[in-house]
Amino acid sequence: MTERETPGNGAGAEGAGGGPDVDTKGRHAHIRDDEVEGLLDHIVRRGRPRLFRSVLELLASGIIAGIEIALGVLAYLAVKEATGSPLLAGIAFGVGFVILLLGNSELFTEGFLVPVTVVAAKEATWWRLVKFWLVTLVGNLIGAWGMMWLLMIGFPDLRHTAIDTGSTFAEAALTPETFVLSILAGSTMTLLTRMRMGTINDVARILASFVIGFIVAGMEMFHVILDTLFIFGGIHAGAEYDYGAWIAFFGWCTLGNIIGGLVLTTFMRLIRSHERLLEWRRKERPEPVRTNP
Repeated sequence: MTERETPGNGAGAEGAGGGPDVDTKGRHAHIRDDEVEGLLDHIVRRGRPRLFRSVLELLASGIIAGIEIALGVLAYLAVKEATGSPLLAGIAFGVGFVILLLGNSELFTEGFLVPVTVVAAKEATWWRLVKFWLVTLVGNLIGAWGMMWLLMIGFPDLRHTAIDTGSTFAEAALTPETFVLSILAGSTMTLLTRMRMGTINDVARILASFVIGFIVAGMEMFHVILDTLFIFGGIHAGAEYDYGAWIAFFGWCTLGNIIGGLVLTTFMRLIRSHERLLEWRRKERPEPVRTNP
């Protein structure tokens, strides 16, 4: 039997139905989705400390993530050089997401679902969210630039492939098509965060990393951090495109990633568990959902 513990005067208070254990929609507690709402509790509790890190801690975590995801780019370039197939290379890129997962570092585009949920639950301020995004992004770019410089020195045979791959994004026109590809990339990356938070099975989380790596990198979606690494690699390898092309790509892609990550994935998830979210907003720390055998 499933038994739901509710926070004080939240879902356990008298609601629209006028009786105990009825929420604001008149639904009895035990017909609500404990799995979905329990996950929201988990996201808030796990995500809260991330928004209270110091600037130095956020910057270090962001730099580490930029360095680590570059190893996925290395795997991508090596497979693409050997096979000529971006689809096979996309599978190899999943290595980068696995390294991020096990290394517990932060990518900017992984910072939509969890931090926004924490702020929506009134467990942190919007200013902390903005600081988290900005510092993490700067750290990612620093780590990405430095690591791609080292990789292009250490693997000269991959320079041509790096230039060719980077040109796909640096020279792309700012069209509705590329903007949609950036929206899809943001949504897909946020879905990866949701899947990782939804299970404690490490095998499932690693499998999800490879699946999303294949979709985002293999299908050549426009992901602001991933594709920035490709562009930086090409620039370090002597490409004709320059940082001016990267800046245009960066602004276009960042906007699309944010829309995709927030609107298509994060906000929809919050709407799905809005009753539990309202309980968090009314009561600082609601009791967790418990399942009894």
